[in-house]
Order: sequence, then structure tokens, then C-alpha cells
Amino acid sequence: MNPYADKIPAADARQFAEAVAMANIPVLLMVLVQLTGELRWLEPPYLPQRPRGLSDNDSGGLPVEIQDEIRAAALDAILAWRGGRPVALPLPERALRLKMLSAAMAEEIPEGYDSIIEAELPPLRAEAPRKPAIPPGFEVLVIGAGVSGLCAAVNLQRMGVPFTVIEKTGSVGGIWRDNRYPGAGVDTPNHLYSFSFAPYDWSLYFALRDELKGYLEHVADKFALRPRIEFNTTVEALDYDAASQRWRVRLRTPSGEIQTRTPNVVISAVGIFNPIKFPDIEGLDRFAGRCFHTAEWPDDVDLADQRVAIVGNGASAMQVCPEIQHQVQSLSIFQRSPHWAAPHEQFRKAIPEPLRFLLHEVPLYRAWYRLRLGWAYGDRIHAALQKDPAWPHPERSLNRINDGHRAYFTQYVVSELGDRQDLLDQVLPTYPPFGKRLLMDNGWYRMLRNERVELVSTPIARIEADRVVTQDGREFPADILIIATGFDVLRFLTCYEARGRSGRSLREVWNDDDAKAYLGTVIPDFPNFFCLYGPNLQPGHGGSLMFVVEMQMRYVMDLIGKMLREGAGAVECRQDVHDAFNEDVDRAHADMVWTHPGMQTYYRNSRGRIVVNSPYLNATFFDLTRQAKPEDFIVEPRRTGT
Repeated sequence: MNPYADKIPAADARQFAEAVAMANIPVLLMVLVQLTGELRWLEPPYLPQRPRGLSDNDSGGLPVEIQDEIRAAALDAILAWRGGRPVALPLPERALRLKMLSAAMAEEIPEGYDSIIEAELPPLRAEAPRKPAIPPGFEVLVIGAGVSGLCAAVNLQRMGVPFTVIEKTGSVGGIWRDNRYPGAGVDTPNHLYSFSFAPYDWSLYFALRDELKGYLEHVADKFALRPRIEFNTTVEALDYDAASQRWRVRLRTPSGEIQTRTPNVVISAVGIFNPIKFPDIEGLDRFAGRCFHTAEWPDDVDLADQRVAIVGNGASAMQVCPEIQHQVQSLSIFQRSPHWAAPHEQFRKAIPEPLRFLLHEVPLYRAWYRLRLGWAYGDRIHAALQKDPAWPHPERSLNRINDGHRAYFTQYVVSELGDRQDLLDQVLPTYPPFGKRLLMDNGWYRMLRNERVELVSTPIARIEADRVVTQDGREFPADILIIATGFDVLRFLTCYEARGRSGRSLREVWNDDDAKAYLGTVIPDFPNFFCLYGPNLQPGHGGSLMFVVEMQMRYVMDLIGKMLREGAGAVECRQDVHDAFNEDVDRAHADMVWTHPGMQTYYRNSRGRIVVNSPYLNATFFDLTRQAKPEDFIVEPRRTGT
């Protein structure tokens, strides 16, 4: 008998028993090790087997009798912990942490990943951040109340730094507020696509738009951020004033009045998914039916029995089309090039209530579940994206691992097409896997078997009042035209004009679409200015944007804290530091999949340079942003009155 477990009410014990009975075996093993301190759970016969693909591997690939033994021991340990028994290993030492995640993933985790493991494990106690003395009048202005802006606000609030958030619309949420098209959702598991400081009771493994927006509303309420946000207010321009060491920010208020603010620091959190991008197609403006971009989906549109044409086959089209295929009379999808899509057994599936209970009630379970997702959807893939100069098939893949991914995805596509193998050449990419954004399959290939749906690969010649005409002369009648061509992601920070110390605008500094920043965050000639989700920060090999923004904000807060403690009035990234970093970024990209010549991707600008994706492991970027180095900056003492 377990004297600690005996303290748990019978009803609670039953809930835990029901949850553990369906819990993930590799995660339970990690919980067992920490709660009991028994390392035998990291040895045979308990070691999980590695699954194929992106499966959660709930059984660990273990025999039923071994699973039952693990579940029984885990339940006993959880009930004992809940009854008051201390955690045996609150923070396992470094080598053991790596061994644990390696066991949970059934593969070797490199030493460099330990910093992320340590950061993600629940702390013994929440430590308040070190709060510096704040000079009178010191203020930070945050532009945008989406994912990045809310992250910035929470961090500033924790450190006690005065701040105001400027939001152009009437609510928080950013891209998850704006995009309302059918099927809109995340293609990263939402236990990973969420803030480490704000866990949530998700209903789906891959949340849809309404729940994602609800989560961001929850964060705003949980941290009481709304009083610090000025809604329906637009930033039109900002200029740096070297004499006062402040920014002059021109705002337009809800009433249309122009105001000027003079914050010491500006944090740009406007993201890259704006403005929307329309294709350059002859006659697009002459279409007589309803025509709209997926990012501006009308609330009143009725697709029932309509002939629908959709231009584009990327992420938004892949979500929209399977969702509407049975409503329409016909659906013509015009693709520029095919994409790779990965299967996942839990995509669009609900999380059982018992597991939601376990994720909420046992922080160690939630932490190890998230850690497994972070590796599986992140740095695990990085090696597959590197070009092997000795690889004999560079036309189809980059290396042996990448070729294995190609074979796996191809087999999946073949199986999904069923009796429509005639579509294989049309849907199977010729470029290597991960060359363009890897999408999560939500029934795309099965949808193509629907007799109402036609995938068109011939380029569009023109659009007429009631039809789309392709270059081979075929005509596709349409009542509704949907534009699914994404956003102008190559031109960062286009929603306002920013001028630095020299008076040059960011557009000039960046030669329009050639954005560069040190650590994707700071830019020479722009003191006290921080760009969240800046150039070369998207984790193209996988991972969570929210985690990237958290890493950025840790760096930004460290630098602001040093400014305040050391009496600095301005910090500006040194040009040589900035240039050396971006040269390293370009060198790394030259050996990666996104510079492969056989494809088009929004990651590359007009010069062929990769400006969106990061070439680094998430673990590498974590270490690069652990703390700001004063020697990387030109530091000016604070002037009196500033």
C-alpha cells in the first residue's frame, strides 16, 4: 500500500487511473523517473521503439504486458506525488536529462539540446525576474497585439517596465483574429504552439482558428493586459531622435486624430503575414462574381451549389479545399507547383477528456509531452535539410535521410490517391522534401478523388467575367473566385515607415525585400528598436514560432535590463556584428534545401537570398539569445532628461 496515495479521494484516483490508462507510454516513463528517481525505467525492457513518421508513439512500440506494468507504476507514483510525496528528481542533472529525452524519442539527442530540456522542465518554484530601477518617464511602445505583441507585453510586465501596446484593430489575436476561412488552423501541435508561461486546456491536438484566437484572448485576460493596449490605433511612422534618445511615433487614434508618442524603446510585433498578396493575372479585376482573398473571408459567403475556383494550393488552400469540397457544385484548384504533405494520426482529432485532465493536473506529464513534440517537430529534422555533396541523386533529394523522407511521403501519397493514380505526376513534387513549407495533410489527396474537384496545373492565361482560362485554352466556369496566394512575407515591416538615426528608412536599408537583422532582432542605425519575428527567424525545419518569440523576448529583456541597470540611453547593434552574423546565415543557407534550384518558394527574395527561414537549430538559437552581449552594441550613456 502507498500511504501517500491513500490520501487521494477515490473519485480523483479514478480520474487519474482513467487518464493513465490511455496516456503516452514514453511520457509516462519520464514522469516515473522524475517522481521515483528509479533509473531502471530507462533500460530494457522498458525502452520505447522509434515509430515511423510523426506519430506520438503512444504505445512506445512495447508489448502490452510491459505497457501495463509501466501504467501501473506511473499511476502509483502520480497518486503518491499528489498525496504529498516529494518529487525524487526535481531537476535531473544534465547527462540524465539527455538520456531521458533520448529514451523517450528512441533516438540519440545531441548534447546541445539540453538547454531547451532544462528550460522546459517545470521549476521547483517560479522565480520573479530581477527588476531594475526605472528612470522617470521611461516607456516601451509595442506595435501589435498578436502572438509576438502579447509575448512582449507579458515579459515587460513581469520586469515592471512601463509599456503600451498599440493595436490597429479592436481585439487581440493578430493572424488568428484576421483569418476566418473554413478549416483555418495550426499545423504544429498546439501543446507546442503555445507559450511556455501560459499552458492551456486544448480540445484538439491541432487547434482550429477559433480556439487559437480564444487562447490569445485568454493570455490577454490571464495577465490583465487589456488596460495596457490601445485598440483601433494605427502606427503610421516612427523616427529616431538621437538628441533625446527616443523614438517619435506618429499614431492615428480611433477618432482619426494624429498623436505623437516619444517612447525610449520600440518593439515591433507586427509579424510577416501582412499585407496580403494578390496574383498578377490578366482580368482579375474584371471577374463579375464574388472574389476575395482567404485572409478576408466574408462572413456572408454561401458556397452551396456554387462553381468555385481557387487560385493557389499552399497552406490556406490546403485547409480550405477539403473543408468546402462537399458544399460546392464544382471546385477548380489552380496550382503553381505541388507540395509535400505529411500525415499525422492525431491531426484534427479531439483530445480525450481524461488526457486533458492529466495534462492539466500533472505538470511533469505536460512538460515531457511538450518536449517530445519540440524535438519531433523541430531539430530532429535539421540534418535532413543539409546538402550532401557526395549524394548521387541531388535532383530528387539532398542526402540519405532526406531521400528516406521522400520515399515515405511518396508511399503515403500513393496510398491516399487510391484509384486516382493518374494524378500522381501532378501532385508529387520533383524537389526535395522540406524545400517548400511542409504541410500537414487534412485529406487533400483523398479530396482529389472527389468527382466535384479538379486540380489544374496549367498556368492561368486570364480571368474573364465568369470563368478562368488556362494557357492551353481550357475554360473553367466560376461563380466564386477565391485567392489563396498568401502574404507579402518578403517585405518585412511594411505597415508603417521607420527611419533610423541617419534618417534612412528601413525600406532603403533593406533594399526593399532584402531584410537583415542581427539575431533577426536588432538593426544597425536603429537604436532601441527590436523586431519580433524578424528576418531569418522562421523555424523552417520545424518548431514553434511562439517558442522563437519567447527566445527573442528573453534576449530583448536582458538587453533592456542591462540598459536600465547600467544607465544606458541608447543601444545600437554594431554594423560589423550584424554583417558577420548575416554572412554566417547566408553561408549556412547555401548548404540547405531552401537554396535548391528546382523549385520556387516564398522563403527566397528577388535576389535568390533566403530572408524568411532560419538556418539554425532551435537549440543553437536558444543559446545565441540566452543573454545579450554589450560588446555587440554601441552603448550611449543616458542623457539627463531622457
